Amino acid sequence: MAEASELTLVLIRHAIAEDRDDFARTGNSDDLRPLTDRGKRRMEKAAMGLHRVVPAWDRLLSSPLVRARQTAEIVRDAFGGPEIESLEAAASGDGNELLAALRTAGRGTTIAIVGHEPIHGDWTGWLLTGAEGGFVRYKKGEACALWFAGAIRPGRASLLWKIRPRQLRQLG
Repeated sequence: MAEASELTLVLIRHAIAEDRDDFARTGNSDDLRPLTDRGKRRMEKAAMGLHRVVPAWDRLLSSPLVRARQTAEIVRDAFGGPEIESLEAAASGDGNELLAALRTAGRGTTIAIVGHEPIHGDWTGWLLTGAEGGFVRYKKGEACALWFAGAIRPGRASLLWKIRPRQLRQLG
């Protein structure tokens, strides 16, 4: 299969979740840690701002972890679709799985992925430079868009924009 070209990738870090240490005391897996009410409210505003910057996308993928999935639901609702697809790589950080998912997209496709730090930061640096080891960081609720003009490989992406959560809320 030929690699897709002219692909836009929007990476979104999940919104504010419950405190990791407090949630650990419940005895539940961190995979189940949900968003806070404040995180939900802020993400609803940020998602409206994101919708002004990116009018639509073709696919919405999410880490299967609860906080990312809840964020993806908020984003999906602001955009009116598409349905959320689970992407294990967004939780594991598997770059090869990420590339495989991107390469199945058609020409001119826009894909959004909701996930976590430091994975999104590591992927961003890797896709921009080809070098491993993250130098990019995302705040909770922050979004970034990368563009591939041709082959979807590490070091071939171009940065379109990276918008802080407060800026997204102001746009919304």
